[in-house]
Amino acid sequence: MPRKTAVQATVEQIKDQAFSELQALIEESNKLLEESSALTGTDGDSIREQLAAKLASASKALVSARDVAREQVKPVVDATENYIGGHPWQTVAISAGVGMVLGLLIGRRD
Repeated sequence: MPRKTAVQATVEQIKDQAFSELQALIEESNKLLEESSALTGTDGDSIREQLAAKLASASKALVSARDVAREQVKPVVDATENYIGGHPWQTVAISAGVGMVLGLLIGRRD
């Protein structure tokens, strides 16, 4: 089984953090909705404002997690683009070789 790279581990960590924050948001939202069912007037408005603040917080957390993931992956993408741009014939040769090996393996199965 292949080992995870540092970027993959970071992306996994970000996804786990975003998921746990969303889970907490859902739990708090359900709690606030249960509490607000009997409230009207200013108490109901207060609960709705708290719920709106929690949703805004979760949205900001997701945007932040997405931005961090993009920053972590950006060097890998840039390095790949630079290599392909600087070595087009080597890239074609490697791609053709991989395609040929896969073709032989698939053809051998039949």
